[in-house]
Amino acid sequence: MTDLTLQQKLSKIQFEFKAKKSRFNSFGKYNFRSAEDILEALKPINEKYQVYFTINEQLINANPPMMSSVATIWDCESASSIDCSAVVGIDLNQKGMQVPQQFGSASSYAKKYALGNLLLIDDTQDADATNQHGKEAKIVKDKIHMQIDSDAFVKAMAYISDGGDIKIIETKYNLSEEVKSKLLSK
Repeated sequence: MTDLTLQQKLSKIQFEFKAKKSRFNSFGKYNFRSAEDILEALKPINEKYQVYFTINEQLINANPPMMSSVATIWDCESASSIDCSAVVGIDLNQKGMQVPQQFGSASSYAKKYALGNLLLIDDTQDADATNQHGKEAKIVKDKIHMQIDSDAFVKAMAYISDGGDIKIIETKYNLSEEVKSKLLSK
């Protein structure tokens, strides 16, 4: 691979890279990939292209606090590097999670999105989350009104945090503007 620049190697990696969606979200009924899945899929690429990847994180002291993650590809032959970053807010008021879980969740998302930016992984529209498999979503006339801090709200918050679509939640529940706002405020 000595005849390729790091930019050429990265271009080839972005074209070839595949990471399976090996995780399942039981609330949203869809598969997704984690930062760990992406890193595992990168291991064979390290040897093939003589590169390696690092991730550095930094807590940004703001209100709300944020986690910044920088994913870097390093060329073993030239020592050059290319990086991409992502910044994720930490919701310290999220119900159902301890503070370490809130920070850990933000860390995982920041890593995933920084790697996604570097590798051009398009997760903006998760087909598994929105695919109706040939069936239209049922319109429920007497939908349940979702309450803040209810079990359904906590599950919906986790679903949205995992990249889920609020429209799917709205097929089952009536959401007040306050509930909808809190769900989307991650």
